[in-house]
Amino acid sequence: MRLRRVTVAVLLIAAATAEAQSPRARAMATDPRPEPLASWVAPYAPVAAQIIGTAYVNDQGWQRLATLTDRFGARQSGSAALEQAIAWAADEMRRDGLEQVHTEPVMVPRWVRGQESAELVAPSRLPIVMLGLGNSVGTPAEGIEADVLVVRSWTELEAAGPRVRGHIVLFNVPFTDYGAGRPYRSDGPSRAARLGAVATLVRSVGPDGLRLPHTGAMQYADDAPRIPAAAIASEDADRLQRLSDRGERIVVRLRMDAHAAPAVPSFNVVGEIVGRESPEQVVVVGGHLDSWDVGAGASDDGGGVVAAWEALRLMRALGLRPRRTVRVVLFTDEENGGSGGLAYRDAHRAELAQHVMMLEADEGLFAPVRFGVSADAAATAQLRAVTALLAGIDASTVTDGAGGADVEPSVAVAHMPNVSYDGSGAYFLLHHTPADTVDKIAPADVSRASAALAVIAYVVADLPTRLGAPLAN
Repeated sequence: MRLRRVTVAVLLIAAATAEAQSPRARAMATDPRPEPLASWVAPYAPVAAQIIGTAYVNDQGWQRLATLTDRFGARQSGSAALEQAIAWAADEMRRDGLEQVHTEPVMVPRWVRGQESAELVAPSRLPIVMLGLGNSVGTPAEGIEADVLVVRSWTELEAAGPRVRGHIVLFNVPFTDYGAGRPYRSDGPSRAARLGAVATLVRSVGPDGLRLPHTGAMQYADDAPRIPAAAIASEDADRLQRLSDRGERIVVRLRMDAHAAPAVPSFNVVGEIVGRESPEQVVVVGGHLDSWDVGAGASDDGGGVVAAWEALRLMRALGLRPRRTVRVVLFTDEENGGSGGLAYRDAHRAELAQHVMMLEADEGLFAPVRFGVSADAAATAQLRAVTALLAGIDASTVTDGAGGADVEPSVAVAHMPNVSYDGSGAYFLLHHTPADTVDKIAPADVSRASAALAVIAYVVADLPTRLGAPLAN
C-alpha cells in the first residue's frame, strides 16, 4: 500500500506543477493506472516527482531552445554560427552552475552549398524544389542538362544497365522509414555513377508533406566517379514518375555550386555534476549542437541538446548530487561526418571502461515517446524499472535497440549500455528541411524530455551498484 501511495504522489505532483501548461501537458501528467514500482526504484519516486515538477513548472527549456535557434539559426559544421553557439553554450552552462565546463577540440569538415537550382526543361519548363546533398560535388558553371531515368529500387537501377549512361537518375523510393530510405540518399550517387549517370536526384527521405525537400549527407565510393546529387520534394518526384509512366521524355537542368572547403577546428562542449562517491564513473547524456544549413536545427538536434543540458540544470537547481558523475556532452559535426563522436571516443578512451551508460537524444521530442535500449538483459530490466517512474508523463516505454551516432563510437569500444530518447512523431517530416524551426515544438515536449533524461540519468548515476549489477528487489 505504501508503494502505491508513493507512485500516486509522483503523478499528483507532476500534474499539479503542469497545471499552468497546455491541456496536452496536463493529460500527460496524469495516469489513472500507474504500474507498481520495483522495491529498489520506489525510494527514487519522491525525487523523480521533484524533477518532473520542476521541469513542468515553466517553459525555461523551450525558451533556451528558442534562444539557441533564434540567435544562431542553422549551425552547419565549419560555420561561424556553430562556433558562436558553442561559445554561448559553454558560458550558459557555467551560469547554470554546472561543473568542469570545458570544450574539447575537434577538426570538422566544411561543405559549402552555394547557389543551386533544378528545373524541368521538357516536356515543359517548371521549377523543381530541391536541396543539394551534403558532401556533393557541384555541377559545371553552366549546369548539367540531361534526360532523366526514374527508378524505384536498386533492382530497377541495375536492370536499366546501359540505359543509365548519360542520364540523371531519380531514385523515387516512397518513404517507409528512415533506415530503409537513407541508403538511396547516401549510396545512390556512386551506384548510379558506376553505370554512367551524370547526376542523381533522390526523393526526399521523409514523409510526404508541403513540398519540402530534405537534405542530408551522402558519401562517394572510391571506385566510382563523383557526380552531383540533390534531394527533391516528394511532389516533384511524383510528377516526374507520372511523366515517366506516360512514356514522355523528361529533361532536367541541375545547377549546383557545392564544394568542399578545408577542414576547420571546432569543439564538443562538456559539463558535469561530479559524483559524490564514485566521480570516476560517468553517465553521459547528450545530443549534437550542429545542424544542416537549412531551417534552424530546432528538432535536429537543438531539442535533444537542450533536453540533455536541462537534465543537468534541473539536478543542479534541486541540489541533487548522485553517487556517480553525470556528464552532458554537446557534440559537434554529427551531420556531416560524425567527427565529434569520434573525437570524444579518442579523448576519453582511457576512461571509457568507467562509463556506466551513454544516452543520446537525437530523434525528436514529439509524442509518443520511447527509450531504445541496447544493453544486456540485466541492465535492460533495470532501465525498464527506472522508466516506470516516468509513466505519469507518458515516457515509460522501452524498446530493444538504441541509436545515436555520437555515442556509438564510444559504446563500441566499451560495450556499455546505450540508450536513445525517441520522440520521432513529426520529426522526420521536419528533418533536414527549412521547416525545422522552434515553433514546431511544444514547450511541454521540451519539459517532458528534460524531466525524463534527468530522472534516468540521476537514478542510474545514484544506484548503489553499477547499472546491470544485482540489486535488492
